Amino acid sequence: MATYAVGDLQGCLDPLYTLLERVRFDPSQDTLWIAGDLVNRGPQSLATLRFVKGLGECAKIVLGNHDLHLLAAAHGHKKIGKKDTIKPILDASDSDDLLNWLQTQPLLHHDPELGYTMVHAGIPPIWSINEAQRYADEIHTVLRSDKATKFFAAMYGDKPDTWDESLSGPKRWRLITNYFTRMRFCTAEGKLELDTKTGPESPPKGYAPWYSFNHHRCTETSIIFGHWASLMGNTQRERFIALDTGCVWGGSLTMMCLDDRNLYEVKCDC
Repeated sequence: MATYAVGDLQGCLDPLYTLLERVRFDPSQDTLWIAGDLVNRGPQSLATLRFVKGLGECAKIVLGNHDLHLLAAAHGHKKIGKKDTIKPILDASDSDDLLNWLQTQPLLHHDPELGYTMVHAGIPPIWSINEAQRYADEIHTVLRSDKATKFFAAMYGDKPDTWDESLSGPKRWRLITNYFTRMRFCTAEGKLELDTKTGPESPPKGYAPWYSFNHHRCTETSIIFGHWASLMGNTQRERFIALDTGCVWGGSLTMMCLDDRNLYEVKCDC
């Protein structure tokens, strides 16, 4: 029995097949964690979604910004862009089943026994793991309720950019979602900067990578995340594990065994 975690797939299924074959992944015994962005940009978005859904309970995923983009389009609150590869999902005969399944997935997966927590983009330094879980659960509940359409209608936007417990409704939902699915840089107080997409060596003035703060409150767990391809897997911090290595951009797909931290990598040609 082994547990593996893999970075953003973004519709690149063949590289995942290669990695699973390499480690002799057995869905009857092993577990696969996927750090969000299952779909979009790559050529196999529909097949990827079908495959991961078909893995059943042995797959643990969290939602990424591209997954939410697909759901927003399905709810009629976002137009499909020229670079998007999600239309085949919306047109598929099993579209409703796939989208309903995707919408029930969480923003955070925490395993206290293994000592790992997985999110798509990150957890702000001002939140403990218990707080992060609670806020992720809020969005999970909204997405499974009759408020979901209201959520997607208000999801896009960069404000508010600083956490305040008194926030409520769509503004609160948007900020929580931005922390978990879009964050790269923030301040020590958790103020977000969402425009800059460079590597960590060029932060906007007054900001730093979210994982770089010595006072980060998630001290009892290692955090696995994707989203930030320009990190190329290097945070220089043992507890913060970046697994997006730019598969869809001509980089590679990276998978880690959580039991021994061995890394497996395959070059992508998506």
